Amino acid sequence: MNNPAYSRNPAFTQGSVSAAQDISAQQLDEIYNRPAAGSDGEVMTVEDTIAKTVGAFAILLVGAAVGWITAPALPFLWIIAGLVGFVLAMVNIFKKEPSAPLILAYAAAEGVFVGGISSFFEALYPGVVIQAVLATLAVVGVTLALFASGKIRASKRATKVFMVAMIGYLVFSLINVVIMIFGGADGNPWGLRSQEIFGIPLGLILGVFVVLLAAYSLVLDFDFIQRGVNNRAPRKYGWTGAFGIMVTVIWLYLELLRMFAIARD
Repeated sequence: MNNPAYSRNPAFTQGSVSAAQDISAQQLDEIYNRPAAGSDGEVMTVEDTIAKTVGAFAILLVGAAVGWITAPALPFLWIIAGLVGFVLAMVNIFKKEPSAPLILAYAAAEGVFVGGISSFFEALYPGVVIQAVLATLAVVGVTLALFASGKIRASKRATKVFMVAMIGYLVFSLINVVIMIFGGADGNPWGLRSQEIFGIPLGLILGVFVVLLAAYSLVLDFDFIQRGVNNRAPRKYGWTGAFGIMVTVIWLYLELLRMFAIARD
């Protein structure tokens, strides 16, 4: 909700209702006489944001192919790409203005990482990658359809719950990484995620929980884009929308990949 990539631009945070309450007659005339959104090619539109998102994912897929092919011979390449992608993600999040080259560079680096780690998991659990891909497409498709139909929307209460849940999951993940590094879970590759509750691995329970978090994160992404379009944000912020969706989808895919791998074990 407070992602600097969105919140630093008033076009994403300005509500149309509150803005209308303080508008003057002169400003109303100016708005009425403006050209239609997108007709001057300088304002953000849904179509333009979709085009940018598709382009970014195309580069990500090319990077994923490189990571997949090179993973057996260069096993550390995708790890380095993951670190580079993380740095670029932080730069893009806290950068005041969106940068298409930096966002596309992030897509390329994350593509190599996703392709490499997918190859690694596929070698251990044949068929797990196609399961994760199909599940990711299903979650994204269903979430988009529900949002487009108006059946789900972002709300202040749900967003507060989402933020608390995200912080809790982040703390758990950090603790789990420390346990895995120092062997506190008998050297189990999943750490605390391998612990069972009523015979069900904790990793599977968390997996379902995180999929719901990622789905709501997509709702927030779509909502921010819709606000940007309604408030006539500059066209360049379409890259911000594309970046937000890409980060969420990559996170969703990696969580599903891990969940299906834990299910195999």
